[in-house]
Amino acid sequence: MPHYDLVIIGTGSGNSILGPEFADLRTAIVEKGVFGGTCLNVGCIPTKMFVYTADVAATPAGSSRFGVDEELTAVRWPDVRDRIFGRIDPIAEGGAEYRENHEDNRNVEVYRGEGRFTGRKELRVSFADGRPDEVVTADRFVLAAGGRPVIPDVPGLAETGYYTSDTIMRLDALPERIVVLGGGYIAAEFAHVFASFGVAVTMVNRSGALLRQEDADISARFTELASRRFDVRLDRKTVRARSTDTGVALDLEGPQGAETVEADLILVATGRRPNSDLLDVAATGVATTERGHVVVDDYQQTSVEGIYALGDISSPLELKHVANHEARVVQHNLAHPDDRIKADHRFVPHAVFTSPQVASVGLTEAQATGRGVSFVVSKQDYAGIAYGWAMEDTTGFAKLLADPATGQLLGAHIIGPQASTVIQPLIQAMSFGLDARSMARGQYWIHPAMPELVENALLNLPLD
Repeated sequence: MPHYDLVIIGTGSGNSILGPEFADLRTAIVEKGVFGGTCLNVGCIPTKMFVYTADVAATPAGSSRFGVDEELTAVRWPDVRDRIFGRIDPIAEGGAEYRENHEDNRNVEVYRGEGRFTGRKELRVSFADGRPDEVVTADRFVLAAGGRPVIPDVPGLAETGYYTSDTIMRLDALPERIVVLGGGYIAAEFAHVFASFGVAVTMVNRSGALLRQEDADISARFTELASRRFDVRLDRKTVRARSTDTGVALDLEGPQGAETVEADLILVATGRRPNSDLLDVAATGVATTERGHVVVDDYQQTSVEGIYALGDISSPLELKHVANHEARVVQHNLAHPDDRIKADHRFVPHAVFTSPQVASVGLTEAQATGRGVSFVVSKQDYAGIAYGWAMEDTTGFAKLLADPATGQLLGAHIIGPQASTVIQPLIQAMSFGLDARSMARGQYWIHPAMPELVENALLNLPLD
């Protein structure tokens, strides 16, 4: 039974922990799939490469507003797909090659298999190549095994067949019709991608709004815009999935009764869940929440001393930038156990790379109201700034929440072009305690650039 100083499970952000300070430790890395984790292989990076390509493909549809008549003649799906994975796959392979064979990792053992705890700090690894299982122990563990798509309990779904975000990007050919089950960020991004490529998209959502985790005004505007572009079915219960002569079908129950949606394939985009159950973390004494996330303290340590966790397995935020931050915290705390640092989750932003983009940080209006926080609100339309005129944008806006007494920003929410970039100054202001008036008046704002959206939204706040 091999014993290690440190075992890391998962090669997403967890793979970045091993630096020179750990070179003399006997270390193991356990990976059941492809090196690089969700973000590199099936998440942030490939999806945003598809989204950017979709943005290019969607440009002709709106060009006539500017007096320019353009036409999309073709989307070469194999070329689109292969450009993206032709860049990503070698990175994943190179990561594995580096850990397995480079002299920097002479004290690192790579286990290509699935780990499952069988006792306190005892892990059984089932190898992908069929070798006999091996049990390893360690003084310290890092749980960085990520998550996986949630598959809803829909009768007939397994027999009919479906895709998830893990598999949809490697299709052999574009479908003519696709039904997207879900209304969150994954559903919104892929709906944009496929619709931009000429696919007829139907979105089926059990609630009455898309992106309902966003601020209510943002969710309502996106739902309105998406309904103009896709066949959006809200407040639908999915009764069953079944195969048809031409593809697949979902039988639904909605406000008007029974209905059926037919397509060539089904994309299930109903969320993700942590992989704590696959690791059987309870066997080593690690506590989890009702949703399965590993419970960690401010130092990213679990309920078992010497076992840390990071990323999607422990964070309900499920964001790569959060996982990277937590990996740096864990790295420091492993290397400096007598001088540990805390993770900072105060102002965590996120973005949805659909069309239009959505970005958010801090409290929504509903959250602020629910917590009894005093706040004032301002809005600024893209249509009210000069660059918004240039873009002919009539639907995007920024919404800010601030403390009426101090002017400190409490939340920022943007829907519109490049929202994920435009929001960054607001994240910075919140992180460093810069009040709205000082931010608006204490610096130059390039005119006529898109950040004037932020400037005007700040000036619109009804502060004392």
